[in-house]
Amino acid sequence: MARKLEGKVALVTGAGRGIGRAIALKLASEGARVVVNDLDTEPADAVVAEITAMGGEALSVPGSVTADDFPDRFIDAALDRWGDIHIIVNNADYTWDSVIQKMTDEQWDAILDVHLRAPFRILRAAAEPIRRLVNEESARGERVVRKVVNIASGSGTNGNAGQANYSSAKAGITGLTKTLSKEWGRYNVTVNCVSFGVIQTRLTQPLGEEQATIDVEGRTLNVGLQPARLAAIDKTVPLGRAGTAEEAAGSVYLFCIPESDYVSGQVVRCGGGS
Repeated sequence: MARKLEGKVALVTGAGRGIGRAIALKLASEGARVVVNDLDTEPADAVVAEITAMGGEALSVPGSVTADDFPDRFIDAALDRWGDIHIIVNNADYTWDSVIQKMTDEQWDAILDVHLRAPFRILRAAAEPIRRLVNEESARGERVVRKVVNIASGSGTNGNAGQANYSSAKAGITGLTKTLSKEWGRYNVTVNCVSFGVIQTRLTQPLGEEQATIDVEGRTLNVGLQPARLAAIDKTVPLGRAGTAEEAAGSVYLFCIPESDYVSGQVVRCGGGS
């Protein structure tokens, strides 16, 4: 049986760990050639090695999605290696929480940069290459459907205490999604959004005696959820549990396959019924 994404070129940000890694592996398992980004070189290279070991093709483009040169470097990597772009998944993600009276300008700007400004700049960089590719295909009598999948959150639709920055960024990404679906329809590009609930990653691990942290561009940030909040998932999520990274990746995959070629401008919740 033919794989659904055979020969497609997919770009995934934040793909060295967690949900992003699961997305990259899922797309590769269906035949996509994947440009793997992560903030750090080692996890990005590790995912490339996993894809190569399963017989796929992948390319590592490490670095911060907020860097000035990143969008062109990311897009050009795909074009230089494979000459095309079919799928862009804006997944790079972290949180830096505080109640509003304690939130600094740095916190606000950093989260808006990674969750909203970075996807905007990546998609802007992709606009001209996509337009050129579409014109070339049209001249040959071909029609190719391309896909953009942005990642939102229930925090963006419902708000979440301590996340004024993150909630605002995720609300913004849904607006960007809906607008770009209208602008890029003429290029046969579908633009959709997946809104995640609680997914099992290093960012949602239970807090223990030692505070878990991540390092982001020179900052050491606390991560994890209170055990009481995680326990409440059993009662507040109809499916009674947090989702897995592979399940989260599956919801993104649905927007990447041919069966969703006439679905655009939509936000789908992947939250176990929450």
